[in-house]
Amino acid sequence: MDSLEFLILRQRLEKSQKEMAHLLGTSIRAVQSFEQGWRKVPPLIERQMLFLAARKEKPRADIRPCWEVLQCSPELREACPAWEFRLGDLCWFINGTICRGKAEKNWRQKMGVCRKCKVFGTGMRGLKPGT
Repeated sequence: MDSLEFLILRQRLEKSQKEMAHLLGTSIRAVQSFEQGWRKVPPLIERQMLFLAARKEKPRADIRPCWEVLQCSPELREACPAWEFRLGDLCWFINGTICRGKAEKNWRQKMGVCRKCKVFGTGMRGLKPGT
């Protein structure tokens, strides 16, 4: 997550820097640093921001679970935590999901895949910069 995306998400959540710092369990200075690009947004902070943004949206009946959208085989479904916990709209939030046939090694690699995926794009409509 870059500084612009962090700022846009904070604004869409309608939170001041102080309120966002409180929600994220960090300092106002850290929030300012993320927005100015002085500090990289850590994976845990990015994850919390995206989760809050996804849940701020009204639930939408038109979001199909990831395993349907991606037409996962029964074997992949059984091995995937998104299927196990029935979180097909939040597959991007859970580490260890089986996308493209394997789990990614870390959060940054996972989000690189997720940001290109139509499941993430559908669930985050209106929350990604430029949408």
